Amino acid sequence: MYPGFEFDRSVVWITGASSGIGAEAARQFAGKGARLVLSARSEEGLQAVCAGLPGGAERHLVLPLDIGGSDDFSSVVDAVITRYGRLDLLFNNAGITQRSLCMDTPMAVYRRLMDVNVLGQIALTKAVLPVMQAQGGGHIAATASVAGKVGAPLRTGYCATKHALMGFFDALRTEVDRHSIRVTTVVPGFIRTDIAQRVATADGEPFDGDNSQIESGMPVDDCVRVIVEGFERGLPEIPVGAGPEMGLIALRHTDPQALFQTTLAMAAGEQSA
Repeated sequence: MYPGFEFDRSVVWITGASSGIGAEAARQFAGKGARLVLSARSEEGLQAVCAGLPGGAERHLVLPLDIGGSDDFSSVVDAVITRYGRLDLLFNNAGITQRSLCMDTPMAVYRRLMDVNVLGQIALTKAVLPVMQAQGGGHIAATASVAGKVGAPLRTGYCATKHALMGFFDALRTEVDRHSIRVTTVVPGFIRTDIAQRVATADGEPFDGDNSQIESGMPVDDCVRVIVEGFERGLPEIPVGAGPEMGLIALRHTDPQALFQTTLAMAAGEQSA
């Protein structure tokens, strides 16, 4: 659908870049010649990622950022443009998750999920759109999830945010195409990252249930290779995963009743564990 994205000498901004998909994306994008802006809350984590990239701090910019902490990112966008003069790709990849029953989950948890996973992404995207329009084009991407297409037990807040993210960026695609601004959604299934150690329950305590789906998921380097290939092929949506969860996306359209029975069985399994 789109012209293939060329990483060489491009300026790419990655949020959630201190770990997981974001950190691996930094390594693979930089390996293809991109100049990176690395953002996350942990400056120490970002510096560690940057130190391992070709060119280090001379070529890449570490820009700590709490994506859920502001509605106005104009100053950080100015810092990127001051450094590089342009922005070719914004990869909205930051996000948090949750594992708890709806009845046990305080509204404060839902609000934080919305702030980080949805509203922060929207605010940063809005801040870069005028830059991309003025320079004659650009590319905006967001890491959504299979959970943005399928509801799953213990993830009401996470699924709500990823459904919202999918809807926003699908709609944005229709509005900005005339400005040569491309929009890509990345739709991962279970990916083997350290998120399995960082899943929290409603009371903020680490989740001590079954994380085997994540721990046995697609290796993160394989995941990012698929993402890179999707950008280079110009795909507006990049599904990525190797497990049975990927089939649930198609099942939603071909046999929704079967999907609902499958997710009900998932819930029964979670509650009996």
